[in-house]
Amino acid sequence: MVNNNNNNSNVSCRVILGDDKKYTVYALTVEDGACMQKRFAEFEKLFDRTKHLVPEAIGAPPKKKFLMAETKLVEKRKLWVTTFCQFLLQKHARNDEVRVFFSLLQEDKDDDSDVDLGPSEKKGAVPSDFEFLKTIGKGSFGRVFQVKHKYDHKIYAMKVLSKEHIRKKNEVKHVMAERNVLKMNFKHPFLVNLYYSFQTKDKLYFVLDYVNGGELFSHLQRDKHFPEARSRFYAAVIASALGYLHDHGVIYRDLKPENLLLDRDGYLVITDFGLCKEGIRGKETTDTFCGTPEYLAPEIILKKSYDRTVDWWCLGSVLFEMLYGLPPFYSKDHNEMYDKIVNQPLKMKHQLSPASTDIIEKFLIKDRFRRLGAKNDFKEVKDHPFFMPIDWDKLHARQIRAPFVPDVKSDKETNMIAREFLDEKFNIGSVCPANHSNVRVRDADFVDFTYVDKSMMMNRD
Repeated sequence: MVNNNNNNSNVSCRVILGDDKKYTVYALTVEDGACMQKRFAEFEKLFDRTKHLVPEAIGAPPKKKFLMAETKLVEKRKLWVTTFCQFLLQKHARNDEVRVFFSLLQEDKDDDSDVDLGPSEKKGAVPSDFEFLKTIGKGSFGRVFQVKHKYDHKIYAMKVLSKEHIRKKNEVKHVMAERNVLKMNFKHPFLVNLYYSFQTKDKLYFVLDYVNGGELFSHLQRDKHFPEARSRFYAAVIASALGYLHDHGVIYRDLKPENLLLDRDGYLVITDFGLCKEGIRGKETTDTFCGTPEYLAPEIILKKSYDRTVDWWCLGSVLFEMLYGLPPFYSKDHNEMYDKIVNQPLKMKHQLSPASTDIIEKFLIKDRFRRLGAKNDFKEVKDHPFFMPIDWDKLHARQIRAPFVPDVKSDKETNMIAREFLDEKFNIGSVCPANHSNVRVRDADFVDFTYVDKSMMMNRD
């Protein structure tokens, strides 16, 4: 970690070309000897998240101009990186974004291994550190396993992704965005925590909280719909987590019951950050078409610019589904559903309390500028009368008894996991290859992927 008491950190920067000269890495060294290596895109992302702190004299990250020589661009970027980072370390070392970005400096300083050309991965976990117990999930890019750490004997969820599939589907940016958001290590009570990330030649690994109370989707399928009090509790948990993400410049963009897990105490935890957008502050916008069809906001369907209010639209859709059993504009025909989302008025199927009806209607206003949350984000949402029964301090402290507690007796139990996953066999040699388990891999697509939560390093010590 950067020494926050040192406000006179002198930064030097050198340029490292990859062996195949297809990528450039900027290696920073602070006067105390701490060092780190990052691609230029990482500094651009940091600038997006901190530009409100940066004086105009430093300027924006240099872009390549027509006919500009590559050597000149690299030199300009090197100078900008040096100036930009020195300013942040000297003036804003206590800022959360700065602390997270430069947290690698101390870790790299303690790593006495030789520096090689190309982006080197820090020492961390490897597949052979874990005992693979059961399959608990499956997706298009890989699987999720229940694993036990061989050193601390704790149970975790491990997401294993195929690099080949990620590259074929052009999903490298999304996977790295997920890693970046998880690595920010929010420690929010309703966001899943990352403990390790690492890679082998063929695969990427995320080691996360094992949350074993089942998907909200499964509980909703079984119960058809929830009572208002239970729906309010879940909506408050979700709103708190979304507000926290927004405060850190992240739009979630994929809120749906499948991405909401119940823990053993009955609280929801948001998982799967693959579609998150980083670096969006306040009224700033983005325009990527992404999300799950049933929960898309009108502005995304219309391919217009959008901001963090898309998350409040999604919360309105999920709250509607919890109370009624289906999303508000649902149709098996996606085109018909998109037309309903964009053009058709919201229809409430039966009478709810006035507060419930009002908050859903305000979340699902098609004009994002008038939508609940457009003015003051989470503060505006939590002040709505629907949430009047919620004591937010007790909720964040997890001191409110959940209206439903899953039948889970231990952290290892899998009775709430779908049987189709648990019965699936897996090849241990594929997920834990003996010839790669203890090799530090360098991969230009997944630079600086490795991460170890500091609490885990303390435990290993």
